[in-house]
Amino acid sequence: MSDVRRVQSGSPWEDTIGFARAVAAGDHVHVAGTTPFRGTVLYGEGDPYEQAKVAFSNALAALAEFGLGADSVVRTRMYLTHARDIDEASRAHKELFGAVRPAATLVIVSGLIDPRMLVEVEVDAYRGAPEGAPEGAPE
Repeated sequence: MSDVRRVQSGSPWEDTIGFARAVAAGDHVHVAGTTPFRGTVLYGEGDPYEQAKVAFSNALAALAEFGLGADSVVRTRMYLTHARDIDEASRAHKELFGAVRPAATLVIVSGLIDPRMLVEVEVDAYRGAPEGAPEGAPE
């Protein structure tokens, strides 16, 4: 498929598992599960707010490879290991996406790939209609 482009972030899990950090297919960009790690360093250990901020920041860095930012995000998913962290992870989400209002899912899971991680996120973006184009108008 010639209209598909993939970017890597350097995460050690990309090679181990065999995935790309983000994949653009046509007007859609999908960012894989993204954690609060940068290289081998976990940011915000024990702090769900900081982990969510870093994980979303990492996901947005992948979108930037396609020239996109938070305003292009149409869907987010947050995976938390504890229900007690909903408010803090949600606070980080709202700071980044409150004006954008993407469709969002929040799921409590039994664990993540590293037991110190409290949060993992995914984002989907759309790069179709130019800004200011009326909804449903041809591009």
